[in-house]
Amino acid sequence: MEHFIEKLKKQIVDFAPKERSEKIGVVLSTADGIAEVDGLDDIMMSEMVMFDTAEGASLEQSLGGGGQLLGMVLNLEEDAVKVVILGDATKVKQGMIVKATGNILSIPVGEELIGRVVNPLGEVIDGGLPLKVTKRNPIERKAYGVIERKSVSTPLHTGIKAIDGMVPIGRGQRELIIGDRQTGKTVVAIDTIINQMNEPLENRPICIYVAIGQKDSKIARLVQQLKDTGAMEYTIVVSASVSSSAALQFLAPYAGAAIGEYFMDKGMDALVIYDDLSKHAVAYRQMSLLLRRPPGREAYPGDIFYLHSRLLERAARLSDSMGGGSLTALPIIETQEGDVSAYIPTNVISITDGQIYLETDLFNKGIRPAINVGVSVSRVGSSAQTKAMKKVAGKLRLELAQFRELEAFVQFSSDLDEETKNRIEKGKLMVEILKQDKHVPLPFEKEVVIIFLAGAGVFNDADKTRIAELESRFFAMVETQYGDVLKTIADSKDLSDASQAVLKDAAKAFIEGNNELFTTK
Repeated sequence: MEHFIEKLKKQIVDFAPKERSEKIGVVLSTADGIAEVDGLDDIMMSEMVMFDTAEGASLEQSLGGGGQLLGMVLNLEEDAVKVVILGDATKVKQGMIVKATGNILSIPVGEELIGRVVNPLGEVIDGGLPLKVTKRNPIERKAYGVIERKSVSTPLHTGIKAIDGMVPIGRGQRELIIGDRQTGKTVVAIDTIINQMNEPLENRPICIYVAIGQKDSKIARLVQQLKDTGAMEYTIVVSASVSSSAALQFLAPYAGAAIGEYFMDKGMDALVIYDDLSKHAVAYRQMSLLLRRPPGREAYPGDIFYLHSRLLERAARLSDSMGGGSLTALPIIETQEGDVSAYIPTNVISITDGQIYLETDLFNKGIRPAINVGVSVSRVGSSAQTKAMKKVAGKLRLELAQFRELEAFVQFSSDLDEETKNRIEKGKLMVEILKQDKHVPLPFEKEVVIIFLAGAGVFNDADKTRIAELESRFFAMVETQYGDVLKTIADSKDLSDASQAVLKDAAKAFIEGNNELFTTK
């Protein structure tokens, strides 16, 4: 006992208090997830602050830590600052102490996040073990300049024939997926993630799926789908569901971009999907109105365009001197009654490098994916395609556009010349060939093969109602008897004359053995 007392005395004698300065403020009022704070005069925009929610905590206890809740400064006013509460806003009370951290809001990033579901603050919400990550990236960061980038030239295959053939996406591109609700926008995005399984391991991008304002049940279903297909091995899900606060929904896409930038800065490829930015804009509008910012058109704040432009501008393909990494962005926008000229859709269309427009009428006709080829465009174009795809898909878009025109014209005419009839029949075949079931993306070499043979007129006499069966049977035969030709196309990324001859021979043999799939004239 004496030994213990002596030890305690020595500790008291040797104790030297360490001085430290802390910027602290007090909550004046709180409502709807926004806190007005007095006393934080010397604070930055977007700075992280801590509310001390420890029950009955004194000033000393509060500064010592324990029971803290994060907030982000979004309004700097003359007599106070307004802070968005990132978490359970009911815990924040009037008179509570708020501590400035001196840091801009940042989240943990790193390989440890792969295969996990996290919230926009980087906290694990999949029920697994917490992350042990030391590296943090700021949620907001200035985008790379022109000198630090290089042009987009490497394809990012989606596994969807209509997209890879006519609206190609390159690594580092920003391609908008736009359409009404229930037209298959999320399916296109998820299939793109699943299709990366078909890429060689060293060439496979890290995928980040950001769910903004989605139902918890839908997010859980998507995560399970990715697990079942094995895609979760290279995917990170950032979830800010409809039950999350507007502040977390606002932060979610920036968190996704920050995680993607970690991999891009390491010289790797990353793909980030924002599903969807319409709900993101609504969450920001809600926050802005609560912060008493002046409303503009449709009650959105004046900086709604800047909100999305600073996010999408972070997608880039870096130059070789910067490591050559890339961040590809696939934002999703939901339209109302197909109105692409509305406020938010036109904003995002003007920021992105093209759009994939999904149409309700096509979807209801059974043409899935319901891509309207006339309105969809890629501003990167064939520079984001392999040589093989360039060869076979060059005329595809033109032929389909001509078919749509003829189809509308034919409704009013009964007698047609032979050439027009043939063109219409070929157009119908191409429409059927480009149909694809969800969650079965095709490797790029198979896309090339089927588009080449359809374009070459080999399958002109096929029964249009059985194209899906024809395709699966044909690939089964090619894989067993002509497997080398698929490997040659995949390795060389080109379709040589020799490969074309082999494919035509394969098609001829297939037609002879499967007469029931073809109509006799």
